[in-house]
Order: sequence, then structure tokens, then C-alpha cells
Amino acid sequence: MIKQGVHAFAGKRILLLQGPVGPFFAHLARAWRGLGSQVYKINFNAGDWFFYPRRAMNYRGTLADWPQWLEDRLRRLEIDVIFLFGDCRPIHRIAHAVAIRMGVEVGVFEEGYVRPDYVTLERFGVNGHSLLPRVPDAYKDRPRSTVRTWAVGNTYWPMAWYAFCYFGVGCLGGRLFPHYRHHRALSLAEGLPWIRSIWRKHWYRWRERGVQEKLVSTYSKRFFLVPLQVFNDAQVTVHADLKGVEHFIEDTIRSFARHAPEKSLLVFKHHPMDRGYRDYTRLIQGLGAKENLGCRVIYIHDQHLPTLLDHACGVVVINSTVGISALHHNAPTLVRGTALYDIPGLTYQGTLDEFWTAAPHGMPDRALYQRFRSCLITTTQLNGSFYKPLKVKRAFAGLVWEMPARDLNRSALSAATQRAEEECQGRR
Repeated sequence: MIKQGVHAFAGKRILLLQGPVGPFFAHLARAWRGLGSQVYKINFNAGDWFFYPRRAMNYRGTLADWPQWLEDRLRRLEIDVIFLFGDCRPIHRIAHAVAIRMGVEVGVFEEGYVRPDYVTLERFGVNGHSLLPRVPDAYKDRPRSTVRTWAVGNTYWPMAWYAFCYFGVGCLGGRLFPHYRHHRALSLAEGLPWIRSIWRKHWYRWRERGVQEKLVSTYSKRFFLVPLQVFNDAQVTVHADLKGVEHFIEDTIRSFARHAPEKSLLVFKHHPMDRGYRDYTRLIQGLGAKENLGCRVIYIHDQHLPTLLDHACGVVVINSTVGISALHHNAPTLVRGTALYDIPGLTYQGTLDEFWTAAPHGMPDRALYQRFRSCLITTTQLNGSFYKPLKVKRAFAGLVWEMPARDLNRSALSAATQRAEEECQGRR
């Protein structure tokens, strides 16, 4: 979808559904109208309306009535393409099915597969629904292209502010959209976990001081890293055959206790965006004690992820994009869910029980990884952020959509890659 550049949608009739929190979809609509496109937008709650109050339709019906309502609008407005953020929300799953049945193209935005400095845009679906091939031969003859990347910088605070506005207005205006049900509670109480997250960040920094230094010195290449994911992320609830993060933790500890080398450690790392919502301390300690693991199980929070990946002897993920970073750091990686990078030659293809002893022999194929990453960036990634627009001449709605040949610069990509890995702590 992105290979043709933004001008591929000039003059098209475009429908926008829910986007990232913030004004990104409003900016995108304005930019496309400047190219002669007819852009329509549907709001589903007061938070959507707050960031897109003009020239939009407000859907106040039920989820049961939504398919027919949407089909009528697609037909009446002669829509060519639908854009949405995340393809697993209930309203988007229905919209996706209706659009495909009617022959309407679907473009799905998502947070970047490669972070920072990128966002994702794919035709049809993202993550487990991505159309990228999962066989190594598909990448055998692909060139290792390079592109210029502009640094975005820190996007946490703009994103946090937009989220506060979105959930606050969504809560206050709930009566205007009585049938709407969000994938997270549209409540002012949603701000409490963010406040708790700030407090916990400082507490964990003090409590876990010295842990990283010990891992990268005394236990270098002797610990397995298990990056956890946000508890209600669609990656966990839709794209994994697991009963949640707790089930994943339990399975991992039980398998490690029975099959891992005696002198190895198991290190769980909490997801930064889940810090204020979940605390697995009691669960991990209880399971560790039950399996007589003692100090061999560690639970950490805000250590520098690239450094940990450099020193881990193996990485176990559900399907997090941290898996791509693990491959970048040449760490043997096992995927428990469905991931677009779970490809023979890149990730370990055996069982979890086997992984603990087989990991040293499961190194990713470096050449295959480089070709896969090049394909990933050039076909699914846009340079920029939803929450902090790039201020460069080539940016369109804050994103760089096209990579002309004159900008293909190997040294620029090398610098961007190094910076990305240094800054990826806390990103997905």
C-alpha cells in the first residue's frame, strides 16, 4: 500500500473510522483533501468527536445495526478505500468484513513494527493478519535496500495528553453515544493507572538498582529474557492461543523449571505501558516458589532493553515487536503466538520445552534477517509518529510516505538503526 506513495489516493473517495488518539486522522483528511480526495469520517464516541468535530458522521446505533448502516454509507458515498487504526476492535472487525465483501480496499494503521521513528500501514491487516509471507524463500532474492530516516524524538507526553483528552471527553460525552462500548473503559478513572505508572517507575528504579549491571556482567549469556505485553492487547487476546499474560507466565515458569540448564536465570520484563495496570510480582514469586526456583526467577521493569538483548542467551515472546529487536541483536527467539516475523531461519521453530537447551544453536540467519527487515520497512513502515508530526518538507500529515531513490543512503540507515535500538526502551 505504501509503495505507491500518498498520491496513489489522490482523487479517491476515502472513509476514516477510528484512528490513534489525537488529531492525526484530522490532519490526514486535510492533507488528502488538498490532493483532491473526498474524505469522510465516522465518529463512534465523544473522544472521536473531540479530535474530529467537523465534516464527520456520528454513529450512535448499536453494534448489531452497524454492518447494515456501514454498507449503506459505503454504497451511497461510493467509497474506494477505508482507513482505520487497529483491525481487532469490534467495530473495525465488522467494517473490515463488510468492506472486503463489497470490494472496498482496506488500509490498516498500527504502531510501528520497527521502533522508534516508524508507524505501520498495511493493506488488509496488521500483525497476525498481515499479508507478508512467512516463508524464508519469499525474502531470498529481495535486495537489502536502505532509506533515510528522520528522528521523531520522545512521543510519550504528547500521546499521554491526547489519551487524557480522549478518555476524559469520551467519558463526559458518553450519553451522546449510549450504545458505544470501547475496548478500554471510557472513564475519568482511566487516568489513575497513568498516575500510578509514574509512581511505580520511580519505585522500581530504586528497588531494582544494580540489577541490570549484574545481568550483563555476572549472568551475561546465562539468562533468558521474557518481555511481557499489555494485558488486553489484541496481540494477546486475538493473535495468541493463550489465556492471557498470566497463563503465558505460568507456562513459561513451569517449562523453565523442568527443562532449563540449572545455572540459567529466567528474567521477566514488564511492559512499560502496562506498568500502571498490572503487577505480576505475587504471581511470579508464587510460581517460582512452587517450582523451587529460588532466585533463578527475576521480575524487572525499566531496564535498558537493547542492552539486555545483547546479553540474553535467548528470548521468549508471545508475539511482541520486541521479537524483531531480539532478532536484530542476534538473540535466539521463540514465539508463542502468531507473529509476522515467526519465520524458519529467523525464530526457533521447536517447542518451548526444547528451547531452553537448544537456544545456543538457534541463532537467526543474519542475511535473512537483513532482507526481511528491509522488506518490512519499505513495504509496511512510514517514517514518523501519530502523536508528534515530523517537521520536514517531505512529510504528509506528519509522516514521510515516499522514499525517492536519491534518498537511499546506507550510512543514514545505519545511523537510524543504531539510534532506534538505543531508544527502543518503552516502545512497541
